[in-house]
Amino acid sequence: MSKSEAEIILELAKERGALLFGEFQLSAGGTSNYYFDGRIITLDPEAGYHVAKAILPILKDCDAQAIAGPTLGADPIVASVSTVSHLEGHPVPGLIVRKEAKEHGGKRAIEGPMADLGPNARIAVVDDACTSAASLFHAIDAVEAAGHRVVKVITILDRDAGGGAELRRRGYDFVALLKANEQGEIVPA
Repeated sequence: MSKSEAEIILELAKERGALLFGEFQLSAGGTSNYYFDGRIITLDPEAGYHVAKAILPILKDCDAQAIAGPTLGADPIVASVSTVSHLEGHPVPGLIVRKEAKEHGGKRAIEGPMADLGPNARIAVVDDACTSAASLFHAIDAVEAAGHRVVKVITILDRDAGGGAELRRRGYDFVALLKANEQGEIVPA
């Protein structure tokens, strides 16, 4: 029996040292007995490819016209998904949401081929991990402020720390490839 993309991503996360165990301070606040460094996975050629392969069917199912995410965690995800989508013949443009709009030039909050999408485009928002979902909400707000609809919210790891529940409570269709269970173990979602 072949493994799912999520199972492959979890194995690669362990092999590459993206999952560390101990006591860690989280950027979203609080502490955890594990730390997931998503960039180790998303910047790894093999693991990044599997992340893209896991996300592409989700994008097709929700008919997303583009994928967007907050810098820095989502940058490699957006790039790999966009590249692999082209190779598979179903191109999905990538968009990066800045922490703050540029002060010069186009003064954009979102980088990427926005003009090609037209108004009210269907956008999937992605990030490497979800704890409080603050960075996901930042990206969602920017996408919606630009006049587009968020049709799916995707993360590699849902830490099950309230962010996913809040996304769902606010009406967003949220999905994770991996999730933390009550024992702090990481399992395919």
